[in-house]
Amino acid sequence: MRSAYSVETVRAAERALMARLPEGALMQRAAAGLSAACAELLGRVYGSRVVLLIGSGDNGGDALYAGARLARRGAGVTAVLLSPERAHPQGLAALRRAGGVSVVPGAAGDAIGRADLVVDGIVGIGGKGGLRPDAERLVEAALRTRAAVVAVDLPSGVEADSGQVRGAAVRADLTVTFGTYKPGLLVDPAREYAGVVRLVDIGLELPAEPELEALQHADVARLLPRPAAESDKYRRGVVGVAAGSGRYPGAAVLAVSGALRGGAGAVRYVGPAAEAVIARFPETLVSDRGPAKAGRVQAWVTGPGAGDDAATVAEVLAAEVPVLLDADGLRLADRDAVRGRGAPTLMTPHAGEAAALLGVAREEVEGARLAAVRELAAVYRATVLLKGSTTLVADAAGGAVRVNATGTPWLATAGSGDVLSGLGGSLLAAGLSALDAGSVAAYLHGLAGRFAAQGAPAGAHDVAECVPEAWRDVRD
Repeated sequence: MRSAYSVETVRAAERALMARLPEGALMQRAAAGLSAACAELLGRVYGSRVVLLIGSGDNGGDALYAGARLARRGAGVTAVLLSPERAHPQGLAALRRAGGVSVVPGAAGDAIGRADLVVDGIVGIGGKGGLRPDAERLVEAALRTRAAVVAVDLPSGVEADSGQVRGAAVRADLTVTFGTYKPGLLVDPAREYAGVVRLVDIGLELPAEPELEALQHADVARLLPRPAAESDKYRRGVVGVAAGSGRYPGAAVLAVSGALRGGAGAVRYVGPAAEAVIARFPETLVSDRGPAKAGRVQAWVTGPGAGDDAATVAEVLAAEVPVLLDADGLRLADRDAVRGRGAPTLMTPHAGEAAALLGVAREEVEGARLAAVRELAAVYRATVLLKGSTTLVADAAGGAVRVNATGTPWLATAGSGDVLSGLGGSLLAAGLSALDAGSVAAYLHGLAGRFAAQGAPAGAHDVAECVPEAWRDVRD
C-alpha cells in the first residue's frame, strides 16, 4: 500500500531524524537518491548538460548537492539561482567545487536551451500558490526544450497537502520524493503534474495512520471475497438493486450487470425495468412489491436511472442493511435520512453531483477534491466515493482517505457509473465495509475499463464484461 503524509507530519519526522544524525546527513541521503534517479533518466551522465532551477529552500539544497554528484561524473551542470543571496550555501559551494557553475535567471537562456535535463528545486513542500513570475518564465523556457524535467520532492507550484494547483506549476516527467508520498502526488489535479513518481527512503519514522493511502494489487487481493466450500447464495451475498425508470431502463440493466459480475450470490431487482433486466440476465430475481417486500438482501443499490422516484429511494434508505446511493438517488435522498441510518451508507457522486450536494461550483470540487470528499463524508455521516480521474473514498468515521488511480479516461462514458454501483453493492453484500467495498470496487472498475478499452472506445456494457478479467488479474 502506498501511504501519503501531511507536510506537518513529514517535517516532524525529519526533525526527529536530524536530531540523531550528523549535520547535513539527511540532505545528503536525499541528494544521493535524486542524483541516482537523474543519472538513470539521462542514461549517460558524462557529457550531458544539466540545469538546476534553485529556490531558497531545502529543495534547492537537495538539487545543488545532487548536481555536484552529477558534475563529478562528468556532467556539465549549471545552477540558475532565483534568489542568489538565499541559495543553500553549502550545497552551492559543493557544486562549484565539483566544477558546476551558477548564473542568475537573466543569463540562463542559453543553458536551458541546450539542457538534456532540468531539475526543479524551486519550491519545497510548504509552498502555497502558483509559481512567481521569474520562476514561471524559467519553467516555460525549459518546457519549450526537449529536456526531461525532474521535480525535487514535489513539482513547484502544486500544494502538497491538498493536491490543489492555484496557478502556474512545473509539469515534471519524473518526481523524486523523499521519505513518503505527499497527498498532492496521488490526488488530481496535482498528480498530473508529477509524471512518474519515485520514492527515496531516507529513514523517516512515520505514524501508523497516514493522510492518504492507495491500495495496490496485493491489498485488493486480500480483500476480495471468495466463496468457501459451504457457501450458498446467501453466504456469498444477495444484493438488491432498486434502479431504472421508464426513461432509463438501461441504468437498471447495467447496475445489475455490475452486481452479478462483482461476485454477488444473487441479485434482486425492484423497479420498472424488470422486463429488460430479465431479458439480459435471466438469473435475476425480480419483484414488483417494492424494496421492503422484495425478499432477503444483504445490501441495496439505489439511484441509477431512478428519475424522480423519491419514494423508492426513501424506502431503501429505511432498510437496516448497507446501502449504496448513486446518481438520481443522491439528489432524491433526504440528508437527515442518510445521516440517521444505523447501517453503513456508501455514496458515489461524480464532481458535479458532489458540487450540488455541497452547494458549490463544480470547479471548486475539481480543484480541491480531497477537501470535498472529506466534507461530504462529514456532512452526510456516510462513506463517500468521489469519482474522477483519481477516485477518492473517505470514511464516515474519518481516518485515511483512500485514493485509486487505476481508472482511464475511456471510463467517461454513459452507464459506467451504473456498473460501478452494482459492483460496489455486491461487495457490500459480501460483507466488506463501506470503505473497503468502495475502494475495491473503484480499483476493479478502473482495471475493467482499461481491459475493455485497450486504447479504443468501449461502452459501459464492455466495462461490465471485463470485471471478471480485472478480478482474475488482481487475484493471480
